Amino acid sequence: MKSSNVLILPGWQNSGPEHWQSRWERVHGYQRVEQHDWMHPLRGDWIARLEEVLLSCDEPAVLVAHSLGCIHTAAWAAHSKNTQRVKGALLVAPPDVAREDIRPMLSSWAPVPLQPLPFPAVVLASSDDPFCVPARAAQFAAAWGARSIDAGPRGHLNAESGLADWPEAHEQLLRLMRL
Repeated sequence: MKSSNVLILPGWQNSGPEHWQSRWERVHGYQRVEQHDWMHPLRGDWIARLEEVLLSCDEPAVLVAHSLGCIHTAAWAAHSKNTQRVKGALLVAPPDVAREDIRPMLSSWAPVPLQPLPFPAVVLASSDDPFCVPARAAQFAAAWGARSIDAGPRGHLNAESGLADWPEAHEQLLRLMRL
């Protein structure tokens, strides 16, 4: 599998230079799916952009989603007729966009699609993520038919979590790539 067919799906506000997604992009040559507006994300716009990028790939892609990127993946899969274009997905730190404190900032993202994903997926969630309690992350994983992995108490699994290149998560990605 070519590294350019590993698609990085950041969450709200994008992933900064020290985020593990950005580090993987630099080190491994993975491709970030750029969005028109990172600060005011619209679900339909993001879904359309992912569809466009996937249709330009010459082989099925593996998605590497963080935070809102996880909900983006589920929303795309619920609407696309091209889900065979995805080989698998690594879904890290899905946020609970239906929570009262999050919904006003991401109003077009609730409800979270809770149907099985038509491709293999792994959900990595932290036991102390401020944007999603472990039980809700487990509910997402179960609904999506994904394997669930507890990443321990590491916050939102972002740059502030001090994960650097996060080799444990990259190993999960490599497993998905070998399927």
